[in-house]
Amino acid sequence: MNLHEYQAKQLFDYYGIPVPHGVVVERLDALDGALAEIGLPCVIKAQIHAGARGKAGGVRLVQTEEEARQAAEALLGHELATPQTGGKALPVNALLVEQTLPIARELYLSLLIDRGRRRHTFILSTEGGMDIEQVAAQTPEKIVTLVVDPVTGVMPFQARQAGFALGLKGDAFKTLGKVLDSLYQLAVEKDLSLVEINPLVLTEDNRLVALDAKINVDDNALYRQPDIQAMHDPTQEDPREAHARQFSLNYIALDGNIGCMVNGAGLAMATMDLIKLHGGAPANFLDVGGGATAERVAEAFKLITSDPGVKAILVNIFGGIVRCDLIAEGIIQAVKEVGLDLPVVVRLEGTNVEAGRRMLAESGLNLVAENDLEMAARKVVALAGEGTA
Repeated sequence: MNLHEYQAKQLFDYYGIPVPHGVVVERLDALDGALAEIGLPCVIKAQIHAGARGKAGGVRLVQTEEEARQAAEALLGHELATPQTGGKALPVNALLVEQTLPIARELYLSLLIDRGRRRHTFILSTEGGMDIEQVAAQTPEKIVTLVVDPVTGVMPFQARQAGFALGLKGDAFKTLGKVLDSLYQLAVEKDLSLVEINPLVLTEDNRLVALDAKINVDDNALYRQPDIQAMHDPTQEDPREAHARQFSLNYIALDGNIGCMVNGAGLAMATMDLIKLHGGAPANFLDVGGGATAERVAEAFKLITSDPGVKAILVNIFGGIVRCDLIAEGIIQAVKEVGLDLPVVVRLEGTNVEAGRRMLAESGLNLVAENDLEMAARKVVALAGEGTA
């Protein structure tokens, strides 16, 4: 789950990480009060779950009340697409009106989970305000990583190492150590998978301030983070993806025309690769999980068919935990409920596979059974091509 910048900064402030003074505005008639509190000039930031807002006109420096009103009217209640939204526009339901700062330098700081090391790891760079991927590719020597031992937490020598790498002195040097400690505490206590500050600014009076804030939360831990879960903003998500979570389905919309329903993330990726290999394009990633039920399979079909671009569907189920006859029952139930007239290619393997195949064959529905996965992929690509002709 992602948080808005203002929500992330509320957490930063609670954990003692310096942030600029800001006011959240959700209605245009609240703008005057925010300006009176923050003062001019100020920065108006559109609140969406995406970075690169500045490149898309979502972050505006305003000098006067009239400029602030024009910026607010242009952003609030409208949609914003950035280089990170994948061509989709997200609704702007809130603005962050924030004080300006006298910036001397822009730095980069993030904390993520290194899966290989099984450790929280800090990434720091003197090149703040830039895409960290670009910095890593062009000037890798400007990136410093610090791996945190979960037994000891952030060690003083690591804070010093980070301060020297960023060229900090005096109060800013001391503040960095506190920021690292606080970020680590925040990440551990709130089950965060990523915290990013880009830029972390050094002001002209030698203070460190988190000018931006990005937080990703581990979805699997939300059950023990009710305060974080309350920050969820469903308007920032694909409605189908949000609906899928209600049925424990992992769904991600893509831009192809072949719907996919698979059990297991690895098998789903392999299935999508085969579709691409044979000239097709997946319309979605959809993992129904190892314990799929007939109801969940039916909901999965409804999700797939809610995409008007889908021309054919490939179902690839390996029945280890889940029985193939139950999957077949769900497929038949869903096709009847939805009134599906799209071609569906089904490949079943595993427990009770013969019973499942027999149920499909006797259903009288537009279902094509294939025992071989590669043949199934070829078949669905061909059927999708016929559907677009």
